[in-house]
Amino acid sequence: MALTATDVAKIAHLARLELTSEEQGRVTDRLNDILGMIDRLQAADTTGIEPMAHPMDATQPLRDDVVSESNHRDAYQKIAPATEAGLYLVPKVIE
Repeated sequence: MALTATDVAKIAHLARLELTSEEQGRVTDRLNDILGMIDRLQAADTTGIEPMAHPMDATQPLRDDVVSESNHRDAYQKIAPATEAGLYLVPKVIE
């Protein structure tokens, strides 16, 4: 699927981009190159290959799930203008 200059003009309008005719030609060529590369990638035979979450098969090192901070809620709520049942009360802004 190749994009035409009309397609690129519509895309530019939707993206609120102003392209000169020279820029529009370059953008059309570049987008068509990208779409061509995608077509080549889709043509690759991937039968029997499982999808990967990461190209390097990396794993995220996890840390122990332990509490490292103390609870300061009471101290923070002491300086608040209004609280109730552990919640901050704010003025109503939408009727």
